[in-house]
Order: sequence, then C-alpha cells, then structure tokens
Amino acid sequence: MANETVVSVMGNLTGDPELRYTGAGVAMCRFTVASTPRVFDQKQNGWRDGDPLFMPCTAWRDLAEHVAESLTKGARVVVVGRLRLSRWEDDKGEKRSMMQLDADEVGPSLRFATAKVTKLSRSRAVDGFTPDNVPDDPWASASPERPASLPQAA
Repeated sequence: MANETVVSVMGNLTGDPELRYTGAGVAMCRFTVASTPRVFDQKQNGWRDGDPLFMPCTAWRDLAEHVAESLTKGARVVVVGRLRLSRWEDDKGEKRSMMQLDADEVGPSLRFATAKVTKLSRSRAVDGFTPDNVPDDPWASASPERPASLPQAA
C-alpha cells in the first residue's frame, strides 16, 4: 500500500450494497456513497448545499459480506480506502475513466444514529488478499451466490 492515495469519505449510501462472488469464490460488494458539503453563501448570508460527490466503492472478502449484512440504503457511513482509477473504452471506442474507492474500512456514522457492534471470531487466517491480484473488472463475471464448494461465513 506504499504510495497509494488514502482518503476518507463520509456520506449516505445511495442504494443497498450489492454483494457478489467471483468465480474463485471471493466476496465483493459494491456501493455508492453520496456526500454533499454545506457551503456558506455570502450573498444570501446563509448555508446551502454544495455540489454532491457520488463515490463508487468496492469492498472485498469478509468486509464485503459485513457491509452487505450490516448496511442499507440511506445509512450514513464513513469509508476509508484507496483511490483507484479505472480506464476502459466504451462501445463506440471512446476512452473512459472513473475514480473509485477500494474500501479498507467501512462503518456506520454515529453522529445521528446508534449501532450495536458484534465482534466476529476468526475461523480462518487472512490469506494476503489484495484487490491488485484480481482482474480489473471481476464484477462482470461475479455471481450473487456463494459457490457451494466454499464454507459459509461465520
């Protein structure tokens, strides 16, 4: 993780997190966080909403399953992760790019809510997974079903 851009985003989920599994059985969860700053308008002498930021986020493995199980649309969250730039060509051959956040930590914001935390016991060792060792868009071939050959999460 050396020389990676780490950022924190606070905002609300725009939809329920979407949990999928890659062909290799790796859990991945996609969700979008909307963050709208409040800015002071000197002409109106009052506060107004600024331009919203919609940050696509991806969580992997246990974190992915925990996000999907714990959070729903509208939940206020804090996400810490690494910015990643995806590049591709669309159907017309035009080059496209998008910034997204590979989440390292996700939690509910306790500013306007409460949460009950349940600590999970580890049933297997962490195997050194990093999003860098998966194809650029595993979402395209991922399934919402956990492969039957894999043990269920604790």
